[in-house]
Amino acid sequence: MPAETHVEQGPIGPDAVLQILRERLAEILEIDEARITLDADFTEDLGADSLALIELVEALEEELGERTVGFRIDDEDLGDLHTVREAVEYVVARLHRAGA
Repeated sequence: MPAETHVEQGPIGPDAVLQILRERLAEILEIDEARITLDADFTEDLGADSLALIELVEALEEELGERTVGFRIDDEDLGDLHTVREAVEYVVARLHRAGA
């Protein structure tokens, strides 16, 4: 019998989104998760370039797409997300619209 990879049910809140974002971004940027705070700017504080942000989007879509059918981050919205807080708020709003 295959192991369940995601057992969580119900809505995904801001804290869970932040944790997922921190884990994925720390892996991509090879930095300590502690550096990734809500007020951190992706470029100025964390040194993320556009390629790293695209990788982050793909990781979030993969992770959250398993939990919420139809979850997607629009490419044109990516340029408007400068801080971790903005990204968390955006993802939570998208999840809510997708019915999570």
